[in-house]
Amino acid sequence: MIHPTAIIHPNAKVDRSVEIGPYCLVGANVEIGRGSILQAHVVVNGWTTIGEDCRIYPFATIGSTSQDRKYEGERAYTTVGSRTTIREYVSVQRATGEGETTSIGDDCLLLAYVHIAHNCRLGNGVTMSNLAQLAGHVTIGDYAGFGGIVGVHQFVRIGKYAFIGGYTRLTRDVPPFFLCEGNPARAYGLNSPGLKRAGFTNDDITEIKRFYKLLYGSKLKFSEALEEMQNSVETQAGRELIAFLEADSDRGILK
Repeated sequence: MIHPTAIIHPNAKVDRSVEIGPYCLVGANVEIGRGSILQAHVVVNGWTTIGEDCRIYPFATIGSTSQDRKYEGERAYTTVGSRTTIREYVSVQRATGEGETTSIGDDCLLLAYVHIAHNCRLGNGVTMSNLAQLAGHVTIGDYAGFGGIVGVHQFVRIGKYAFIGGYTRLTRDVPPFFLCEGNPARAYGLNSPGLKRAGFTNDDITEIKRFYKLLYGSKLKFSEALEEMQNSVETQAGRELIAFLEADSDRGILK
């Protein structure tokens, strides 16, 4: 299952069912779970763990040294969940800071040339189209989606089931369930197709839409809109949206 041209460090922990193709490089502190496939020319190094049944395509690099100037060789980690697909030339960098982690969840799909910088955290089911780029310390909620050639500023948060349109330059947090695009980015309503596919109820969608109008379609200040939401929320989806808006933010909420 391992091509003779691949170089696997003897201390690496690789399940016997893993397939490793030509000219791959696997470092000493790497663990790869059952059923995963590294096709060819894949480099996995650093303190990196890859889950089960992942598919990693040629020339991807996982766990490479952080490009952060503050990184000084400390032990920092990279984790990739199970059933995640990483396409050609994707780069995922280890974290900066002793014991810190760059993490990618289960069932993610990262298309060609995606870049995941140090200390980023991706939830489950995230889809990133070609050339989407994340700066350091970005947090992505479950099942968020990205169009192609998106650039995300460091420390931005993107909520679950949000969608970022192609060519967007994103410098502020995007609340869950919303759609945004543009340069600079603007909110354009709900990610309705994604919510319907995910099985959100009509009550969920109705409340999320009402909250969107309070934030972006009324003359209320942010604090006033948030208070109105808190006083009238009825669904779990609405509570999750409020929790995102209440949480600490380095960048502020998308205007």
